[in-house]
Amino acid sequence: MHFRAELQSIREHKVPGWYEDAKFGIFIHWGLYSVPAWAPPTGELGSIPPEVWFTHNPYAEWYFNSIRVKEGPSWEHHKETYGEDFPYENFIDMWHAEKWNPREWASLFREAGAQYVVPVTKHHDGFCLWDSAYTGYNSCRLGPRRDIVSELCRAVRDEGMRFGVYYSGLIDWRWAKRPMRTGFDVDHPDNIGYDYADYAYNQVIELINAYKPSLIFNDIGWPYKGEQDLPYLFAHYYNTVEEGVVDDRWNGIWSDYATKEYHQGEDKVGLAKKWEECRGIGLSFGYNQVEGDEHLLSPRALVRLVVQTVAANGNLLINVGPRADGVIPEQQAERLRYLGAWLKQNGEAIYGTRPHNLPRQELPGGQTVFFTRKEGTVYLLVDGVKPGTSSFRVKGIGPKDARALCDEPVSFGGGEGELEISLSNVPAGAPVLVFAVRG
Repeated sequence: MHFRAELQSIREHKVPGWYEDAKFGIFIHWGLYSVPAWAPPTGELGSIPPEVWFTHNPYAEWYFNSIRVKEGPSWEHHKETYGEDFPYENFIDMWHAEKWNPREWASLFREAGAQYVVPVTKHHDGFCLWDSAYTGYNSCRLGPRRDIVSELCRAVRDEGMRFGVYYSGLIDWRWAKRPMRTGFDVDHPDNIGYDYADYAYNQVIELINAYKPSLIFNDIGWPYKGEQDLPYLFAHYYNTVEEGVVDDRWNGIWSDYATKEYHQGEDKVGLAKKWEECRGIGLSFGYNQVEGDEHLLSPRALVRLVVQTVAANGNLLINVGPRADGVIPEQQAERLRYLGAWLKQNGEAIYGTRPHNLPRQELPGGQTVFFTRKEGTVYLLVDGVKPGTSSFRVKGIGPKDARALCDEPVSFGGGEGELEISLSNVPAGAPVLVFAVRG
């Protein structure tokens, strides 16, 4: 259908089937902030008191703001490492991306089982990763001197995945001169002029025309003086990309799906509306050299995160933070490969499914059962199965036509409305085990 540049028409847009079916995508935060690659690993968003978040920000991609605040661990690190008078822009000449191979990235993402990839095209620091006609402050003319968005777009699509874009709409620290110390500052930056609103609008239209992205992830919000432009932006996008989707960070004006970031947005999680969780494998989105294994999701925890998200009608957009040289750290790559191996065996219980109306069950033996469904089959995704031999019962599902997707020896029993699953030779540390029941 053709969309008009008015909200009544925009609201007729439906979430496309590909996004409902995809379940799992890769987020990429890579930019100037990957050079210092430093933040205190204080905790997850939503678990840190707001009054200390901005002076102890665990997001390495917020390094520019953290040193402008001139208080806290990042500022102390900056003074000791680079000097008090070392401006953020000096990192441009230190970013060479000398080992970057976009095809290696795309191959890893495909191996991980991702269905779509969403790189940052411009983060809050304002540095653009494509050859924008609206600024020379970009990776083609400075720093790596490569069109990162274009090269990655080709590599991702060559691997059969969909390509999306992230853009920081509301915040651009090169326009906003005041450092952000509170949540109010984030929602009300001082780049309030029509000139910045036009700049953001023109750049997003440029991204739509150049890359026809399957997804647009706008961050934080949209310039308030450009809100009247949004029906034109959405109409142009949907008329250009028929199966495109946008997130919910457009000042509440329109969205195809809701977003959750770590603990922020947990109130949006549920079966009523499609949603997506974005988070890093660790505590930061941008690469943080301070993070160790103890700060990262374990491989098993990553599998469970995918399962619990999909069972609750969500997609998971898990972030990778490459080093400045373009290499994805092995700690992150290892977890993606582990997830990919699990999805290769159990993907039929994830891709293309819909949530079941049965709520997850916490069993007496410590197991947690999540449910998905597809084409007459109900999938039971069981986390916390004990090693060795064990047996447990799941309510609400009968034993008819049950089968296992896992390799462990299994037998089924039970009666009407109850399925008994008996397992043997379960290895220690086994990830989520999956069982399917027809009818």
